[in-house]
Amino acid sequence: MTPDIDTLTQMIRDKQFGDRRILVAIVGAPASGKSTLSERLHHHLGGDEAGAVVVPMDGFHFDDAILAKRDLLARKGAPETFDVGGFKRILDAIRADNDDVYVPVFDRNLELSRGSARGVLQNHRIVLVEGNYLLLGQSPWDQLAGLFDLSFFVDVPVETLERRLVERWLSHGYDRDAACRKAGGNDIPNAKFVIENSLTTQAITINNG
Repeated sequence: MTPDIDTLTQMIRDKQFGDRRILVAIVGAPASGKSTLSERLHHHLGGDEAGAVVVPMDGFHFDDAILAKRDLLARKGAPETFDVGGFKRILDAIRADNDDVYVPVFDRNLELSRGSARGVLQNHRIVLVEGNYLLLGQSPWDQLAGLFDLSFFVDVPVETLERRLVERWLSHGYDRDAACRKAGGNDIPNAKFVIENSLTTQAITINNG
């Protein structure tokens, strides 16, 4: 049975010992609902004022200029289009807990990351790290799994993801043929890659299909 939001919140709280900062991974394929789950958990934990903060992996997209030089613009969102090294250095700094850490946040309207757009401050004791590839079992992503105190994997059937991903592009104004091409050319392969290559045995599975 999939744990409800109150159970998930308690699982996170149970990982806390004293004032120690903990990092929680919330992982899933594109359109799995991981961002929504992150925001719900953030709310149930009391929000920023109560010491919880969300750090999205999407802020570590390479800029379009870099992707264009590497002939990766059409694959934006695939594992190789993220600054994994920079992401790990930020997570290491957050875990070290020596000072405030500022992280980039991806702006979907501008299609770029805004640097130092969110602070992980000294009062933030629960850090919810949200993204597709946090549990990938291959280099360089496999350096991340050991940083988390607790991991949730949002599991959704491929057929449901395919429908949601097409609907996402339809909502952005694409006609159905174009939406299907956009989803089929990049998003759906990325979704399947997450499902097939994530270390889900290290996570608590949440069904959201």
